[in-house]
Amino acid sequence: MEVERTESAGVTVAGVMAELAALEDPKVRAVNEKHGDDHGVNLGKLRALAKRLKTQEELARELWETGDGAARLLSLLICRPKALGHDELDAMVREARTPKVHDWFVNYVVKKSPHAEELRSAWFDDPDPVVAGAGWALTAERVTKRPEGLDLARLLDIIEQQMKDAPGRLQWAMNTCLAQIGITHPEHRTRALDIGEHLEVLKDYPTSPGCTSPFAPVWINEMVRRQHDA
Repeated sequence: MEVERTESAGVTVAGVMAELAALEDPKVRAVNEKHGDDHGVNLGKLRALAKRLKTQEELARELWETGDGAARLLSLLICRPKALGHDELDAMVREARTPKVHDWFVNYVVKKSPHAEELRSAWFDDPDPVVAGAGWALTAERVTKRPEGLDLARLLDIIEQQMKDAPGRLQWAMNTCLAQIGITHPEHRTRALDIGEHLEVLKDYPTSPGCTSPFAPVWINEMVRRQHDA
């Protein structure tokens, strides 16, 4: 984002950064750092601050430019997604290196952008695995909501060939895409289950009681069961 220095309703970047600093909790930071994130602000309190600030496009741009983890999360909550251009979003995804910032950027900003489909296609096979992860996350969204035009068989081919050795967030996004194909497209379910069983990606992922495992065969079967029970 280009920095545009501004004040809105008396709110300044320095003032917001001071509020974020006051919300910093070392225990929260310690937990977040175990997951690769770099902030120590309780997300409930962060959302409350965003609710008070409301949408402020210029302030959002300035907060993003600080590079601070909590400031960037806040930026994503108060920005105006449709105001961000194609090139600006492309630059941002390459700067969104921590998991939570990356996740919020894709879900709260890119998915609401008129450039989402064009960016999905561009990011899908980007050599940067974090960028590619964003492309696959957007693809998983299309699999469930707008599958027309997607070659699901080809997606399964790529997943079968590449997911096992894909790094971090790219692997997670590919696995999500695999599960959504199996859940929402019965004609591909058997193959999706077979791929999951063969690759065993996330098979041993620790899952809290009451939560569904991200291991694709378990995830697919559980969601299909719920659909049948509904």
